[in-house]
Amino acid sequence: MNMRSISFRLVAWHAGLLTGIFLLLCAVLYLDLRYFLENDLRLSQSRRTRQIANTLIAHVKQTGEPYVASQTKAWYDPEINDRFIRITRADGTLVYVSGAPKDGSFDPAEIPIFPPTTKAESSRKIKLSGGNTLLIAARNFKSPGNPDYLVEFGALLDPVETMLNHLFLQLAWGLPLAVVIITVGGYLLVRRALMPVEQITRTAEGITQHNLSERLPVSRTGDELERLSLSLNRMITRLDEAFQNSKRFVADASHDLRTPLTILRGELESFAQEAQLAPELRDRAGSMLEEVVHLGKIVDQLFTLSRLDAGEAQTEWTTFDLSELARTTAEQMSLLAEDKDISIVCDAQQPVPVNGNRVRLKQVVVNLLDNAVKYTPAKGAIQLRVLTANDHAILEVEDNGTGVPPDALPHIFERFYRVDPARSAESESAGLGLAIVKSICTAHGAEVSAESTAGRGSCFRVKLPRSKD
Repeated sequence: MNMRSISFRLVAWHAGLLTGIFLLLCAVLYLDLRYFLENDLRLSQSRRTRQIANTLIAHVKQTGEPYVASQTKAWYDPEINDRFIRITRADGTLVYVSGAPKDGSFDPAEIPIFPPTTKAESSRKIKLSGGNTLLIAARNFKSPGNPDYLVEFGALLDPVETMLNHLFLQLAWGLPLAVVIITVGGYLLVRRALMPVEQITRTAEGITQHNLSERLPVSRTGDELERLSLSLNRMITRLDEAFQNSKRFVADASHDLRTPLTILRGELESFAQEAQLAPELRDRAGSMLEEVVHLGKIVDQLFTLSRLDAGEAQTEWTTFDLSELARTTAEQMSLLAEDKDISIVCDAQQPVPVNGNRVRLKQVVVNLLDNAVKYTPAKGAIQLRVLTANDHAILEVEDNGTGVPPDALPHIFERFYRVDPARSAESESAGLGLAIVKSICTAHGAEVSAESTAGRGSCFRVKLPRSKD
């Protein structure tokens, strides 16, 4: 997944936010439960200290301290219940202290005396040598006519710690599972939310100048995506209208120019053949005739492009042998190449059937060979090859001519683009030949590309689907 994509960032934010909330809730739950359990144990111990003070010590003058000690042991049996009880007078005289518990978890003799305090009730935690923790509640009891006593009642925090550790392990194991569920859920949620965007993207990728009548899908949800789709569809409509107007203008202009140019060419040819015409005027008429012929070629190319834009190349499709078409075209173009002492070698022996408009695909071969002849010096060589690769036919035209500069290579299939305007003017090129090749290839679902090294030549490659018949 692209880490810079919207879907990844949404999933990451969703997972991070919910994971943070989950961790916060776990921490609050753990700390709150710890406080509740410890406080509950502390309150339980405090109730027992009050019970001993109010029930036994309050009547110590009548019953005596030995009675208080014996009754405390009888009531709470601290050794069996793993409790700690200690009763002392304010002067430090020990009245009663419980013995070691049966599990030996602590030694009462190691527990220090509670520090003096003015509070009636207090509590403290004592870390024992065995690693256990003892929670002790203490009560200062004062009664008129009786000495002051300190009652301590303690219990181990081990059950609380055990419960908290068990909860911590459950949360620790649950966190990765929660993160996975959160991430997967977020991914599914984001994918569902962005599914209209994917549909819009796929449809938009398929819209070209040949199918501007198509529109993007609109999800009737009333949200921002619906408004975006409607806005883009209105934009495509405006582009379609502008493109159609441009195509009609080019088609109408090129069509209307052909007749006057033909008449002008005929008149100039007749004028140049006048016997009484002065040599200077004859030269001027010849120069004008060359420009008219050049202009006529440009108009013909524009007319061809307008017909290709209208989908003319997608009609009259037949199945034919691309190798045979390449061989016959190379033979016809060899006469043009011989005038510059250039050889054309055709390597197209195996039959390669393709579907398409034979006339237009022949125009592709003619334009590529003509382009190679124009920019290949005398005694140069041009190779025409027809290959197969998987389910595709490949047509290659390679020369050892002047080549194309790297900065111009991406633009050579653009209309009216010329690598060197001065050189193109000498060859009477308007920069439309390769644009026609591109349009024909696009109409046939083919790909055309070029590789070139300045000063060493170029290789043009056309890749189109093979016929399965």
